[in-house]
Amino acid sequence: MWRQASRIANQCASKASNATMTPAPTGLSRLHYASNLVPQAMTRKLLFALCLLLLGSGVYAETKYVIDQIVITLRSGQSNQHQILRTLPSGTRMEVLEKSDKYSRVRLADGTEGWVLNQYLTSTPIARQRLAAAEKKLAELEARNTRLKEELAATSSKESNLSKQYAALKKQDEKLNEELNRLRRVAAKPLQLENENARLKKQLLELENEHELVQQENQMLRDSAEREWFLTGAGVIVLGIILGLIAPSLRPRKKSSWSSL
Repeated sequence: MWRQASRIANQCASKASNATMTPAPTGLSRLHYASNLVPQAMTRKLLFALCLLLLGSGVYAETKYVIDQIVITLRSGQSNQHQILRTLPSGTRMEVLEKSDKYSRVRLADGTEGWVLNQYLTSTPIARQRLAAAEKKLAELEARNTRLKEELAATSSKESNLSKQYAALKKQDEKLNEELNRLRRVAAKPLQLENENARLKKQLLELENEHELVQQENQMLRDSAEREWFLTGAGVIVLGIILGLIAPSLRPRKKSSWSSL
């Protein structure tokens, strides 16, 4: 970029030189021409310096942001003149033992006690910590959602197999009913027919019981899958609301000077 700036500055100087220089006169006007050389040279230098200044401001232009992390001081008393016992970053947990107009006496997790300004204390965790907790919860819900999808796929496969078994049993039941009707039309050997009819009825009853069990298991699988989907959807909606409430508190805060701590 400096090469480009130098090239543009040289072009500016060249244009300034062409604009200010005039052809050398002859005769009596040479003395007047010589007296104009000094102002022309100064004009070229000024234009060259101006071009460098304008280009320099563009080269060094850079976007910055105010950080949202602050550090406060834990002092031995209620003023900036008291000894600094420790510096505390944002999110440090402490117990308030005593409170005045501007300062609070606090105890840290390691037992250290001191005074901090009330304006830097809050009853809730900082937004960064809440966001981290929300992101962790979201990751857990997403993992659970993936697991439920896998379980639902397995349940759907099992339901498909049960449906095929039910269709086969139903077809077998129809065949048995046809056989029963055929036997009823037979006129010979009443006792044998009665025994055969009892056997077929018993087999039919067993098939009906098995069919009912299959239907109950199928309904239980569907109810379980619908309940899990509902709970997962509700959890994702609640987490979205939490993230929406936390996001505004993440705006950059003006960094306090060390003296105000």
